[in-house]
Amino acid sequence: MPPMNRRTFIGTSIAATLSAAAKPSWAADSAHHIDRIGIQLYTVRDAMKTDFEGTIAKVAQTGYKEVEFAGYFGKTPEQVRAVLQQNGLTSPSTHIDYENVENKWPETLEHAKIIGHSFIVCPWIDEKQRNAEGWKRAADLFNNAGAAAQKSGIQFCYHNHAFEFEPAEGLGGKLPYDFLLASTDPKLVKMEMDLCWMTVGNQDPLKYFVAYPGRFPLVHVKDWTTKDANGNNYEGATGPHSKPGHMTNVGQGDIDWKRIFANSNEAGIQHYFVENDEPKSAFDDIKISRDYLAKLTF
Repeated sequence: MPPMNRRTFIGTSIAATLSAAAKPSWAADSAHHIDRIGIQLYTVRDAMKTDFEGTIAKVAQTGYKEVEFAGYFGKTPEQVRAVLQQNGLTSPSTHIDYENVENKWPETLEHAKIIGHSFIVCPWIDEKQRNAEGWKRAADLFNNAGAAAQKSGIQFCYHNHAFEFEPAEGLGGKLPYDFLLASTDPKLVKMEMDLCWMTVGNQDPLKYFVAYPGRFPLVHVKDWTTKDANGNNYEGATGPHSKPGHMTNVGQGDIDWKRIFANSNEAGIQHYFVENDEPKSAFDDIKISRDYLAKLTF
């Protein structure tokens, strides 16, 4: 090959400079990884019922840095905050059911501020409400709840299962999930995307990242395998068009985590919470998932 002449060298250098400038700020030469891995405490709910403090301590010892609550098991906000501080944990987020969002919102916001939550997530729409009128009512409630939360310095979110991807009459041809995204104020209502249920609903997370950039500050990280479709039927969470299979630890299923997390910046992901709705051995399982994510680069 002949030596590179000056003109070729300059042209190549300019092209390299432009290519580097086109990279997003987070796309450094070194690979990315998740700095603070979190866990949704629903995974260890049985242990939480009998030993709240000990379970939180064990979660911290496993290496988790953040926790997301799904109930406080009779503890006061002050007690919850104290246990977190004792174990060097933070709790950016909590799940609060629809009824409390509807009927006990001021009290809920007050408690969340004491504990230190930055996000409150509604995780479920009751089956009897999954119709056009019910989805419209939910969208109105979420907008109002989001406005009140914002005044308290808290972000309201909604968490999906697979049923939001089942067609519903009366929504103008939109899937319920798409309807909620389109019918709520993007500043007041964000989404906690459950990446497993999204997969079960036969949806591509990246499609939503592109259509609604920055709308997904929280994600649930749990895996799904179709190798054995004889697991739990997940009654109420799925629909007739859902992908068959069962949950498994992160890294042991079919979900391509590198592909998804390579687009974290576009999605706006700030917190990653491991979850397993039906762990075989809760503390062993959360360690397997955590260790996988700690080594994952994207």
